[in-house]
Amino acid sequence: MPDAKLASMDLQLTGKLALISGSSKGIGLAIATGLAREGATVIVNGRSEQSVGDALAKIGRSVPAAKIESFTGDLSEAAIVEKLAAQFPAVDILVNNLGIFEPKPFEQIPDADWRRFFEVNVLSGVRLSRVYLPVMKKKNWGRILFISSESGIQIPTEMIHYGTTKTAQLAVSRGLAETCAGTGVTVNAVLPGPTHSDGVDEFVKQLSGGQPFAEFEKEFFARVRPSSLLQRFATTEEVAHLVVYLSSPLSSATNGAALRVDGGVVRACF
Repeated sequence: MPDAKLASMDLQLTGKLALISGSSKGIGLAIATGLAREGATVIVNGRSEQSVGDALAKIGRSVPAAKIESFTGDLSEAAIVEKLAAQFPAVDILVNNLGIFEPKPFEQIPDADWRRFFEVNVLSGVRLSRVYLPVMKKKNWGRILFISSESGIQIPTEMIHYGTTKTAQLAVSRGLAETCAGTGVTVNAVLPGPTHSDGVDEFVKQLSGGQPFAEFEKEFFARVRPSSLLQRFATTEEVAHLVVYLSSPLSSATNGAALRVDGGVVRACF
């Protein structure tokens, strides 16, 4: 019979304020929902009022007692980050989830795409961390998480620009963690593998040639990600569970780490 105490573990997030960039759908929405379920107040972010409103409604249905704030705006833009900081000058937990990806042959990726991917996937997290890390250090408690990817370790040939930005996130997160030595602030990166999110549905449409999802999934893991031990797309909730734990006081000994929730795609035991 399972231990009742383990089954009802309190992650001690009540009263914490969490900002999750790009949280109107996909992994970000699952993270926001998970944090809200654990008692944190979550700031949901999306680019449009419609997407943010839809996300608030979904969280409310899943967690009726959720404490939710919102901020609409593209956090890949420096001016929008300044507006966010004016509205929310301090947060306890920052999840740098905002990101874009697309399959495109290397020869067809122009400079503009490289710059756009770096602005969204890397600089959004750099700017947000620059705003909130000093406040966390002053309070001597905080959590910063970068949602990277297994693609940051095994660069996918179908989207090299994306993989490169995910590698950059690993470098930034480790560097920031080094600056937090001896404090109550931790900085970590989470590396999801192939995950069934809204964005992946579009990815599948581009690569599948009209195949049903189940058929594409089977072929994808046979040919494109054969090293996967899971042999299916992870759910957004499976990724969120790890992020929620790392956001909590219980994860205080985990710092400067790159933690994989990749279904075993990366062939490594560490």
